[in-house]
Amino acid sequence: MSAARVFAASLAGCPVFDPVGDRVGRVRDVLVVYRRTRPPRVVGLIVEVPGKRRVFLSIGRVTSIGSAQIIMNGEINLRRFEQRGGEVRVLAEFLGRKVVLRDRSGEATIEDVALEQESPGEWAISQLFLRRPRTSPSPFAKGATITARWEDVREKTTKGEPQSAEQLIATYSDLLPADLASTLLDLPEERRYEVAEELPDDRLADALEEMPEKEQVEILSHLEDTRAADVLDQMEPDDAADLIAQLSDERGEALLDLMEPEEAQDVRLLLSYEPESAGGLMTPEPIIVSPDATVAEGLALIRRHELAPALGAAVCVTLPPYEPPTGRFLGMVHFQRMLRYPPMERLGTLLDEGLEPVRADSSAAEVARILASYNLVSVPVVDENHRLVGVVTIDDVLDYLLPADWRSHDAEEDRRILESASTGTIPVRPNRPGRRIPRGPR
Repeated sequence: MSAARVFAASLAGCPVFDPVGDRVGRVRDVLVVYRRTRPPRVVGLIVEVPGKRRVFLSIGRVTSIGSAQIIMNGEINLRRFEQRGGEVRVLAEFLGRKVVLRDRSGEATIEDVALEQESPGEWAISQLFLRRPRTSPSPFAKGATITARWEDVREKTTKGEPQSAEQLIATYSDLLPADLASTLLDLPEERRYEVAEELPDDRLADALEEMPEKEQVEILSHLEDTRAADVLDQMEPDDAADLIAQLSDERGEALLDLMEPEEAQDVRLLLSYEPESAGGLMTPEPIIVSPDATVAEGLALIRRHELAPALGAAVCVTLPPYEPPTGRFLGMVHFQRMLRYPPMERLGTLLDEGLEPVRADSSAAEVARILASYNLVSVPVVDENHRLVGVVTIDDVLDYLLPADWRSHDAEEDRRILESASTGTIPVRPNRPGRRIPRGPR
């Protein structure tokens, strides 16, 4: 059932369904246009469909709007959305603007807007949810909140002035990294850099890991070296190495010097390998245990919420030391096998005897064949002395196999890639640049 009123912020990420119940995509923003004497009119929704493509859905095609789902009729036009003059995106450009109350009671900031149905297929902004400036010097204090009608306020800033970066970040605080990256790339260039400056280090690191290399470099180039190094510290070592490899030798070495020593050491190790080798693809932070560790200890290690699923699929057993490069590599124990044994069973007795590690200089193609042949999600990587230096996971190999610009592919391009894959002609990272190895100690 369609709601008569809904708040714009609650629509972010809301699923869109067609009349038969098939999911079409997710709402990314609400598009409005100003009117001379009446509140802004909603003209449509910006919807993200499979393939990360942003398309326009006219409000006239929407039959039901609620905070949990949106239902449309007919078919959606898959032409990529392009904002026209006079159109304003509510979430990206409107929230966070300053207004002055016409009763002369002061200024306030728009935190949300209520969209109300005027007639079938016609929606407009009806109310504004506002926050007054804080009156206490305490950093934890917040100003009072009020609601006001559109006609009760006037904008303090020009219509082209964007919302504060802090407000935009709060609006998208619950987005997954891939969605956050897509949202950032959808912003105007200068706006993107402004928001990147305000994002916490870990959130910006997550978003950068999901972006094409060109946009990664552009955003990093707008950060001061100290901030850039802090963000690189938060990235996975292999992603940080790929990003640093795209920078000049001088800046790459400068950032490595500013990073935490342990993080920089992992990145330097990866940069020392050829990019399309097992060493170049691997993650140098697998779970490593001694042969005397128990099943209970192994399960506790893979249970950590921050651990990527592919890394949590198995633990590596080595002799001391237990930091790469370790002592002699003994084998791996997969989590499914651990589940079949009592908690106090020693992991050294449960090694997978059939799994051979690959050398760090093995080709990426060879690693991909091993993962596919033995239905694995990870394979250990050792050096010439049979010491464990990392593991290559299935996501590392997928990143190698897909075209370098796969994140920007739309649905039609994805279809062509899948057809190429079915005929064995899929391109393997065309024009993939090699890593530059920054000068300095290894």
